[in-house]
Amino acid sequence: MADVEAFLLVARARGFREASRISGTSSSSLSDAVKRLEAELGVRLLNRTTRSVLPTEAGRGLMERLGPAFSEIASALDQATSHRDRPAGALKLNVPASAARLVLPRIVPAFLAAYPDIRLEIVTDESFVDIIEGGYDAGIRYDERLEQDMIAVPIGPREQRFALAASPAYLAAHGTPKTPRDLLSHNCIRGRFSGRAIPGWEFERDGEVLTIEPSGSLVVQAGGATDLGIDAAISGLGLMYLFEDWLQPHFQSKALVPVMEDWWLSFSGPFLYYPGRRLVPSPLRAFIDFIKAMPRV
Repeated sequence: MADVEAFLLVARARGFREASRISGTSSSSLSDAVKRLEAELGVRLLNRTTRSVLPTEAGRGLMERLGPAFSEIASALDQATSHRDRPAGALKLNVPASAARLVLPRIVPAFLAAYPDIRLEIVTDESFVDIIEGGYDAGIRYDERLEQDMIAVPIGPREQRFALAASPAYLAAHGTPKTPRDLLSHNCIRGRFSGRAIPGWEFERDGEVLTIEPSGSLVVQAGGATDLGIDAAISGLGLMYLFEDWLQPHFQSKALVPVMEDWWLSFSGPFLYYPGRRLVPSPLRAFIDFIKAMPRV
């Protein structure tokens, strides 16, 4: 069983070094465990190269069958420890960069102060992730990107807006757009999610919804390079459309100016989601109860 657990850890981490970092077990011990398991089963489970470690077809099949079972075992053991005076253990969340920047800062310090025996790990990711396969306890996403068969709990502000912004220098040189269609003649800084098409900019006013595909000289990866896009907007390169809360400090400093505010799109806030078909680990239960007790914004 220990060898199977070592295999699952290495396969999910896509490498012995990363698995060693996560587990605190040496890479050589993990390698020996996987070799023992392969020898006992008589099949290769991992393809190893100098650059990557990926499961073979047999390895993927084993992961699909045993991964959920091991998650259930871990949850059951964790549930048994929930009768301790204070919840303890690891809690691993997969979240978009926007949540890590705009939602979690007002939650995480207070939560960890209240539960000092919990070790919280936050992984930012803009792509669609199977949180069970990825070894996460829960994730944060917006409603249109929630996975099926998941329990969702509101977290953070219940309403957010996208804000259009530009520097005073850019507007002085190129004029201020008044309607979304005016953006077609402006330089716009776009964002792209990894492996996906560049999304259009959606605006709304008095029930009218418009989606615009503006052009521009700079495209940045959503999340990881968003701050680069903001810096470019501050330097006068063009207009940027982003979470209002992300841009608010730059509005306050006057480095950026709100543009076309009557067309900004409002949308519902994010959700914490987790599998509904398994026992809830005590660290996750503590986190859920903590965010439910927080005042709604």
